[in-house]
Amino acid sequence: MENPGTFTRAELVRATSLSPPTVGTLAGELLRQGLLTDLGQGPSRGGRRPSVMEFNADHGFVVGIALGATHTQIAVADLRGKPLRTHVWPTHPRSAPQHLLSRLANWVRRTLKEARVPLESVVAVAAGAPGAVDRDTGTVLALAANLAGWNDVPMAAMLARALKTPVFIENDVNLAILGEHWRGAAQGHNTCAFIHLDVGIGAGILIRGELYHGHHFLAGEIALMCMGPQYVGRDFGSRGCLETLAGIRSLLSRWRGARSGGPEREIGSLLRAAERGEPKAVRIVREMTTLVGIATTNLCLTIDPSLVVLGGPLVEGNDAVVARIRNLVGRIIPSPPDIVPSRLGKDASLWGSLLVATSEARELLRRGLGQSRVGAGNGAFRRGALPREETDVARGGGGVRGTPPSAPRRSRA
Repeated sequence: MENPGTFTRAELVRATSLSPPTVGTLAGELLRQGLLTDLGQGPSRGGRRPSVMEFNADHGFVVGIALGATHTQIAVADLRGKPLRTHVWPTHPRSAPQHLLSRLANWVRRTLKEARVPLESVVAVAAGAPGAVDRDTGTVLALAANLAGWNDVPMAAMLARALKTPVFIENDVNLAILGEHWRGAAQGHNTCAFIHLDVGIGAGILIRGELYHGHHFLAGEIALMCMGPQYVGRDFGSRGCLETLAGIRSLLSRWRGARSGGPEREIGSLLRAAERGEPKAVRIVREMTTLVGIATTNLCLTIDPSLVVLGGPLVEGNDAVVARIRNLVGRIIPSPPDIVPSRLGKDASLWGSLLVATSEARELLRRGLGQSRVGAGNGAFRRGALPREETDVARGGGGVRGTPPSAPRRSRA
């Protein structure tokens, strides 16, 4: 499943160490089920011309969701994560969780209809949400910036009931670092971090290729960092010290130019004023970059990453902000990491959700060979039973021609 190219039965034999008859039987079964596509005979290498096959990425489909404070992105993709249709919807953050998730399920159905993909063909859905997320239960615990009432919300279970499909939930900034590691600026960096600067502030951490969540799923919640002894006695509530001082709300409350438009438009006005050298704007932006630089330094001294990716409206298209943060970190850390802007921009979390969805979908298909699709409840994707040795072939053994990055196990309902 994870082989990006074509392969032959002989290559499967070498990759799995199974006998040629067993591989031949399994390949025939997988071809009949539609998991593999027969591409005909390949060129001869001195003997019988081999049959060439490839994984059928259209055997099923996945949905990726990035739930944001102001907008929600939805993408429908094949089993390799190739997007077929994307859509952006307004989030309506003041809606009660159950109402927002009901709308979200409807948005998924509409996006699937536009992509001409039936809901019954969806193998897995992965969604990112702001705040602390219990990945084992798929629950948004707390700290969801700008989403009213999002405490102990069983998001995975609620969406799974509405869509009748397995649903996996992860923190949105965790998905951003997965997306950058898969398709963006963090490719090739196995210990790295993504810092998102928006209405909320947070970090996603990858250590040796695995997401780090912490014991209470609070790893990366840098919004709560105390930024100095003068703040120890103050109660910043769920926003935390850093977010209260350096988040978009704080910056706009101190910037008189924020008179109309949404937060992203207003923060653009502030950043442009700073570029023009307006004293008040320069001071506000300098204070923000100093605070974020200190928080970035503290994070780097804790996990020692090779790369930190900066994303969000405060840094998008603003090289000066990135440079100031980079310079501050470099003055403190003897061997600082590379600090770069996001390559995927607003789509980082969406790409991460597609990585999780495709990884989970493949695992469900591996385990689901021989039974109904897990969690569907409607008899879709029925398969013939396979013995254990044959199931190992479906897992691909060591891979045929290399394995693309896959996501760690996620919460599901």
